[in-house]
Amino acid sequence: MRILDQGGVQRIVGIPSGRAVYQVAGESKNSDQYLCFAEHHCTCYAFFYETVNRGEQLCCKHQLAARMADAHKLYKEDKISDEQLALLLFKH
Repeated sequence: MRILDQGGVQRIVGIPSGRAVYQVAGESKNSDQYLCFAEHHCTCYAFFYETVNRGEQLCCKHQLAARMADAHKLYKEDKISDEQLALLLFKH
């Protein structure tokens, strides 16, 4: 998967809670970054349209990349405060 090959998955962990979210790079030229809970949600349009609205997909490619990165430890990890994590989630 190109996203993994290009190092496009970042795991962001809130301290002290240990809660984590993934920031996954898009593949388009505008290089969007999507926040992703690997099992539950992604901020990309395809997740809403294909997975939630139409039910045609089980997950989007960003969720798949986050799951694969987690399973194989192929992510960059950043630790931030729980307050910073909450602000990051609020912005998306």
